[in-house]
Amino acid sequence: MPSSTSSSKEASSNQAGTNQASSERASNSDQTRQDLVEREVPALGSAPWICLLVLALVLGAWELWLRIDQQVQPAYRNSDAQWAEHRRLIARSDADTWVIAGSSRALFDFQLPVWEKLDGEAPIQLALEGSSPVGLMENLAQDPGFTGNLIVGVAPGLFFSGFTYRQSAFDYYKSETPSQWFGHRISVLVEPWLAFYTPDFALRTVVERQSWPQRAGAETRLDVRKLANTGRDRNTRLWDRLENDEEYRNLAREIWAQGWKPMAERPPEAQKRAAENREKQIERAVAATKKLQDKGVTVVFVQLPYSGHYAVSEPDGNPREVSWDVLVEKTGALGLHFEDHPEMQGYTLPEWSHMTGPEADRFTEAFYGLVQRELKKHRANKPS
Repeated sequence: MPSSTSSSKEASSNQAGTNQASSERASNSDQTRQDLVEREVPALGSAPWICLLVLALVLGAWELWLRIDQQVQPAYRNSDAQWAEHRRLIARSDADTWVIAGSSRALFDFQLPVWEKLDGEAPIQLALEGSSPVGLMENLAQDPGFTGNLIVGVAPGLFFSGFTYRQSAFDYYKSETPSQWFGHRISVLVEPWLAFYTPDFALRTVVERQSWPQRAGAETRLDVRKLANTGRDRNTRLWDRLENDEEYRNLAREIWAQGWKPMAERPPEAQKRAAENREKQIERAVAATKKLQDKGVTVVFVQLPYSGHYAVSEPDGNPREVSWDVLVEKTGALGLHFEDHPEMQGYTLPEWSHMTGPEADRFTEAFYGLVQRELKKHRANKPS
């Protein structure tokens, strides 16, 4: 049986061994750290400059391809930030200021410089493509700072459905952060100089647009392509490629017509929902118009020209007698429908929905005279 003395010696020996091992590990660690500290950092040399050169060449080639082959001109982005910026101009507007609400037809067809030349002041352009203006009417009705004149573009398929493709613009307007504000100010310095900054020709978008193999049974739908160029003041003109490039023009028409089915061929439930929704949107517009009129705002509803596929689909989905006529009668506002006035007829609409730039100039001048004349008549006939 081992004695206590031998056990103590054995423990001391083990402890000494442990301490020695720890000391050796610490020494090795210190040596490793010293080696790392003293290791020379390799010189980068010309590598960063080569990377920058390659990047510049790739971006330059992409820019040239867009400008020459795709005919893309640099323009300002029709962003939520830009819309919010112009929405805030309402606070500085007066009783003579014109504001334009509506969808893409009101955005493309009214040319602000032409209006400014005739009126002395350019309208505030707040139309949003693919979106009903009823929500903006309600927003302006609640704004005590707005007491001017409001043009409301009525694209039947959007107005009477309440569809809002650009709802994010309203959300941005309400909750823009300081960093978003600053980012927008930086962005507008770059936008008018770089064609590849155009969202429709971003690399990812172009790659996704290629003819990739489709899953069996999957439904494919073409996205809306670039249609216009926008200025810093949100003045927007139809891209002249739609006038000059037949292939691109036909693509735009194909996109507009895809998936359409006459109302009579839709299920009865769908027809019923469409009629109920139309009535709902009219009532919303009537309520908003009354609030606007009560605070002195002049409201003018405008149905802008359309042709081709839209000359069939718009009246089919929303016949005039149950949509436009009801809207104008219930609001008591001035309504200007292109079918009723020669000044609003005879314009070139390459893809059936929007005027070319020069035609929009001509239209704006003719419309300005028309609205001034018809407003005088409307006010004279209005019961006191």
